[in-house]
Amino acid sequence: MTLHKTNSLQNALLKAQLHDPFAYLGLHKEHGQTLVRVFRPYDVNVWIKTAIGFEPMQRIHPHGVFEWRGESPPDMPYRLRIEEKGAKHTVYETYDPYAFPLQISDHDLYLFNEGKLRQAYRMLGAQRVRNADVDGMRFSVWAPNAGRVSVVGDFNRWDGRIHPMAVHHASGVWELFIPGLLPDSLYKYEIRNRDSGEIVLKTDPYANRYELRPNTAARTPATSAYDWCDAAWIAKRNNWDWLHAPLNILEIHAGSWKRHPDGRFYTYRELAQHLLPYVQEMGYTHIELMPVSEHPLDESWGYQTTGYFAVTSRYGSPDDFRFFVDACHQANIGVILDWVPAHFPQDTFALARFDGTALYEHEDPRLGFHQDWGTYIFNYGRNEVKSFLISSAHYWLSEFHLDGLRVDAVASMLYLDYSRKEGEWLPNKYGGRENLEAIDFLRELNIMVHEEFPGALTLAEESTAWPAVSRPTYLGGLGFSMKWNMGWMHDTLSYMQQDPVHRRYHHDKLTFSQLYAYTENFVLPFSHDEVVHGKGSLFNKMPGDAWQKFANVRLLFVFQTTWPGKKLNFMGNEFAQKQEWRVSHELDWPLLQQQQHAGIQAALRDLNQCYKNTPALHQLDFAAEGFSWIDCQDADQSVISYLRRAKDGTFVLVILNFTPVPRSAYRIGVPASGIYREIFNSDSTYYGGSNLGNLGNIASVPMPWMGFSDSIAITLPPLAGVVFSLQKLSDTEV
Repeated sequence: MTLHKTNSLQNALLKAQLHDPFAYLGLHKEHGQTLVRVFRPYDVNVWIKTAIGFEPMQRIHPHGVFEWRGESPPDMPYRLRIEEKGAKHTVYETYDPYAFPLQISDHDLYLFNEGKLRQAYRMLGAQRVRNADVDGMRFSVWAPNAGRVSVVGDFNRWDGRIHPMAVHHASGVWELFIPGLLPDSLYKYEIRNRDSGEIVLKTDPYANRYELRPNTAARTPATSAYDWCDAAWIAKRNNWDWLHAPLNILEIHAGSWKRHPDGRFYTYRELAQHLLPYVQEMGYTHIELMPVSEHPLDESWGYQTTGYFAVTSRYGSPDDFRFFVDACHQANIGVILDWVPAHFPQDTFALARFDGTALYEHEDPRLGFHQDWGTYIFNYGRNEVKSFLISSAHYWLSEFHLDGLRVDAVASMLYLDYSRKEGEWLPNKYGGRENLEAIDFLRELNIMVHEEFPGALTLAEESTAWPAVSRPTYLGGLGFSMKWNMGWMHDTLSYMQQDPVHRRYHHDKLTFSQLYAYTENFVLPFSHDEVVHGKGSLFNKMPGDAWQKFANVRLLFVFQTTWPGKKLNFMGNEFAQKQEWRVSHELDWPLLQQQQHAGIQAALRDLNQCYKNTPALHQLDFAAEGFSWIDCQDADQSVISYLRRAKDGTFVLVILNFTPVPRSAYRIGVPASGIYREIFNSDSTYYGGSNLGNLGNIASVPMPWMGFSDSIAITLPPLAGVVFSLQKLSDTEV
């Protein structure tokens, strides 16, 4: 190497502009001799271990460049003895990071650049590894437009000159092994853009742990010591027939379900202790957690994600979260994570313009910026972004044994003109509004989940008429397991908000969804979005006086529970919380001291058990043969009645009265003669109702009605739903 080139590299190092640190630092051959060069700007003296012991290195630059020259190379990797500056006389030994080879394989880099590395989190980020029989941390980051990338942290005074990384040129991935670095060290990446010279300080996109907000540095990982005890659950899930099984989800925001008296959050372990018994008692099959991936702002509810591989430190460590999921599984409760691949925030410390360019997002705001949310849109056409997102999904399902992902804002991903006016969006290559790259990504995501995690679910929050969202990719679908039925939810809530005297004019809102109910595998949601931003709680959406409001809520839950589709409710709905959800407060648990609120909770608890234990209410949720109308045309009285059937032909009758007028001798047709038992009545005094009912059993009579050969005449309570089952002979003889 010429003196001019050596001086040029030295100047680049000192100015934090060195593109290839191994070209200057580490071991080299020069004029037949071995040369070792290190940069230690905060040290007084440096020695290198050779065959004859520790030999002093010569300071060749006052800012901390040291050299050693010898005839024979030191054993690799060579050790250094360091004397630090400072009041304390500290001498210690370490290895030189530039004495170690790069480790990432060309094959993994190829897969990453092709968008096919499903476990990129095992390659990128900070990894505890052994390199040349030495323990340490391997850092790697994708920054293809960088001229220099350095690891900075509390271990090097956040000085970007000390640990510049080496680049795998074809891939844009930078790598450096730092020997002896301990778990839980704080770090970021300092990135210098090769064209503009701009320097940005970024947290690690692949980190699995971060500082507690508002701080934003990543933490080097520790090996998980968690010992899973959910093998029986996973084995059962692998063979779970979810199409025909009950699925009843309680949506939870971990920070506001309950809090300590001083306002502190419950930890993941405390949630396991307090939330799980409640979920079991209420009869839910699954918990859906609003995003617990790391995010800087509490008020974003987790949807402004900055850590796509990290459990938020608000509630504890990754192993604490593993404990929570494991406890759920041992309690026979599944866990679904709300996951956000549609957009990411503009925070300068995170993904936004990561290497000084629009790397994870589009450069053109007509493609890359969400006007509604002030966030960036992922560039799904970039393979490395695809590897990033698919690996994120894989990480949560693999590392935390989660049972599914609820994918947020799918509609915004599918349409290039989503929430945009004419001229504010760019068409695809065919001139259409469909986001072809996002479609491909979603299909690959769903293929990965269903291939690698049998029984795990993907649930799409998708609010449009996009076809085949929950149909297999080999049939042209997007491949999701299920889709939220937003149309049913909006129609139902719109209907329920009507004064009962006017409901007869909106009867079609109750019945319309049967026209499309089996085009998708639907979930019927009453989610957090419906009880915030001035929309009012479920209770306060209801018309009438207090008694009627409570009755309407009970009736709403009967409709949801007995209608075809899986179920989801947001926390607080189950006891008719009066206030809108507030992210900064726990739920209004003292309401349960009031009889009417406790009655709502009891009604939903019993409905959940009825749903779970009655095959007719869940086995054929996604098949037309599981439902048939008895009467959908009684608009004048605002009454609907229908049958739900199981695979073996057993059935239940459901009759819903959406007015406060009790109806005696209300006749409905039944498909078989016999004794019909009232198995649920939302007007029971136990639930806070007026206790009108049918005294347990009603015998059918051979009076043709509504196309059936037999019928029963029932008492239909006000603003209430009743459910009947046909009793077996052995039941009636007892």
